[in-house]
Amino acid sequence: MTVVTALVLGTSAACGSGDGSSDAGGGTIHVLVYGDAGNKVEKQIVDTFNKTSKVKAVLDTIPGADYQQKLQTVINTSRAPDVFFNWGGGSIQPFVKAGLLLPLDEFIAKDPGLKDNFLPSVFNSAVVDGKPYGVPMRGTQPVLLFHNKKVLADAGLTPPKTWDELLTAVQALKAKGITPISLGGGDQWPTLMWFEYLYDRIAGPGLFQKALGGDREAWGSEDSRKALAAIRQLVDAGAFGSNFDSVKFTDGGSPALVAKGRAAFELMGSWYYSTQQDANPDFAKSGLGYTGFPSLSGGKGDAADVVGNTNNFYSVLKKSKHPEAAAAFLKLMYSDEFVKAQLSIGNLPTTTNTPDHLDLSASPAYSKDQYQMVKAAPSFQLSWDQAYPPSAMTPMHTAVQQFFNGALDADGFIKAMRALPTS
Repeated sequence: MTVVTALVLGTSAACGSGDGSSDAGGGTIHVLVYGDAGNKVEKQIVDTFNKTSKVKAVLDTIPGADYQQKLQTVINTSRAPDVFFNWGGGSIQPFVKAGLLLPLDEFIAKDPGLKDNFLPSVFNSAVVDGKPYGVPMRGTQPVLLFHNKKVLADAGLTPPKTWDELLTAVQALKAKGITPISLGGGDQWPTLMWFEYLYDRIAGPGLFQKALGGDREAWGSEDSRKALAAIRQLVDAGAFGSNFDSVKFTDGGSPALVAKGRAAFELMGSWYYSTQQDANPDFAKSGLGYTGFPSLSGGKGDAADVVGNTNNFYSVLKKSKHPEAAAAFLKLMYSDEFVKAQLSIGNLPTTTNTPDHLDLSASPAYSKDQYQMVKAAPSFQLSWDQAYPPSAMTPMHTAVQQFFNGALDADGFIKAMRALPTS
């Protein structure tokens, strides 16, 4: 039986780095994950692990909207997990610097498959200062522009390939009383996706990389201001309606607007398919469409560039009393069972054996299109709030939300982004 707990801060039973037992004699490892529709696969893999391991895995979940904050709260306490979900990149750098994470060199030396069975560009997203600190554990997550097929057809529209076509669609949908673009602005991070893509399309990926590298002046460049002007143009056109700050993705609000035909589009990571499949299976099967982000005429970014999360990762706490059990658990992340289970909910693992199983996906066409998109992308830009260290997340999200709702102008946004910590 799978053991699954919701993490409640202040209780000693929710998490903890084992019980002091040897791996041969038993004990437990706690595996902490982001709570969402993807947990069904994590429960399955824990079940599989527990069938043969004397050290049992306990799956702990934190609701998505609270994950980062509560992870920060428990990671350096007696309630810390043994293994935890993260985004690689900046999301784990502070933990590495604090000496909390176990480098995975020895695990990989004993089982080279922990590295070799994953696409190098993805695996390297969790390499910090030349050492690996994470194993991919879900799927690649490019951000796509999803749409309700029927809503577009009824409005005489096709999915927009260019920015101008998107603006035209906004006006046509507004005229029919439909919110053009659903946005979970109450969560803040969905709003960030519009900045990520528009900065890429207008400036190319180099501007963000300069800023992340410490060049704070990049935020004040002409291309930065052009991107902000494009965002303001879309907001002022009424593309997101007027209540987007009171809607959330994490409670199912924004996806429901699209599934029910009250909104036409939503820009979201590729997990959107599993979200809709879980809440609105009929719509996911036949009513949900998707495209890449539109191109912008005259922009420096390639129209094939993608933004999002290269994958999620499992990292291991250095103080875990059962590192050998943790290593055995990580081996399952490249198993055929894992790949098939992720594909069944619309996720796309980044293992080298994934192409062998694409026809088993919940939507083979969706999985194949994603795979080709990621494979062909000249640039796959990690989400800004994951590329920057966790201390930058709240001020970044606040600046994004305030610019969107008009509380900050371009100068105010640029000032806020220049102030972000980069290490």
